[in-house]
Amino acid sequence: MECNEVISKLETLSPCFYAESWDNVGLLVGSRKKKVSKIYVAVDATDEVVDEAILLGADMIVTHHPLIFSAMKKITTDDFIGRRIVKMMANEISYYAMHTNFDVTHMAELAADKIGLTARSVLDVTYEGETGKAGIGKAGLLPEEMTVSQVAELVKRQFALEQVKIFGEPLRTVQTAGICPGSGKSVIDHAVKSGVEVLITGDIDYHEGIDALAKGLTIIDAGHYGLEHIFVPYVVEYLERECGGVEVYFAVNKNPYWYM
Repeated sequence: MECNEVISKLETLSPCFYAESWDNVGLLVGSRKKKVSKIYVAVDATDEVVDEAILLGADMIVTHHPLIFSAMKKITTDDFIGRRIVKMMANEISYYAMHTNFDVTHMAELAADKIGLTARSVLDVTYEGETGKAGIGKAGLLPEEMTVSQVAELVKRQFALEQVKIFGEPLRTVQTAGICPGSGKSVIDHAVKSGVEVLITGDIDYHEGIDALAKGLTIIDAGHYGLEHIFVPYVVEYLERECGGVEVYFAVNKNPYWYM
């Protein structure tokens, strides 16, 4: 199977036109004509991911976050991004990223499924076209009224997390929730306008957290990776189904930081 055929499958799943204008998605390294018999899937193209893909003899790496994000004027082994790109090129690995396009088409929906949200709507509409409106995050109703502590326990259990950070009262009763895997800073005001009582997301700092509380919004910060690792099993299953004869490997779920 050619890399271009794999790309066609991935872009059927998450078309690139859904990506934000500031994002960098698609084929970032390598040849579209590369013959692909082994694919490695991960959230990030870390040194460990690239090295393991090489060890397994992978022809293609697919990640959620793009390794190449800002403009690069040179590609050398002087910096960590350059070193990874050089390794991929030296080992004839094609590298593809599907970031905010996957966020729009699948990530929030998958996360909402995990916590049982019903009556869903888009938190932040980022796309309007012939296919309708789409965007980042989902708002909806939890299966029943719950305390914030109970919602936090649900999130920990469903996403296999050690702990979460909470801005808000643990005994507050809520039922209207929003979920935005990754960094949810940009959807806080959208959540408030949508009448969301508790927002489940990541990368919320001190000031954003207390400001959200002042607006009546409780936040459960499950970490950026904490919610987005669901990308890996979903894409693995999709590629195994759609790319017959191709072996699909994946990075083991491992948070990049740990608690002490």
